[in-house]
Amino acid sequence: MFELARLMAISFDVSRHAFALSYKAILESSNAYLLVAEVSGQVIGYLLGFDHPSFFANGSVAWVEELAVVPKRRRSKVGSHLMADFEDRVRQRGSQLVALATTRASSFYEAIGYKHRADYFRKVL
Repeated sequence: MFELARLMAISFDVSRHAFALSYKAILESSNAYLLVAEVSGQVIGYLLGFDHPSFFANGSVAWVEELAVVPKRRRSKVGSHLMADFEDRVRQRGSQLVALATTRASSFYEAIGYKHRADYFRKVL
């Protein structure tokens, strides 16, 4: 997963140490979802998402933080299956909405039913 995270990242240089710390924290978090797709023991994709309470949505909302699929497995429904699994899991826990930010995969998300609704702002700390 580390190599796939490095491949996906465009704003940060993913360090192995920081990855290991985050991986441990994610596994210990009750509102984190780490879904992994693999074939013959090889990771071919993963989704990292979270859910949390909100005021505006009359319940919880979920956020897809990262979705990565190895290049040779893209367009083979790996990403779609990971998204559907995440949606099912957060729906079961009461989420009313799934949101995400993307700069490279708009057509993928539109194809699976997502609508563009907002601009994304960020500030690196």
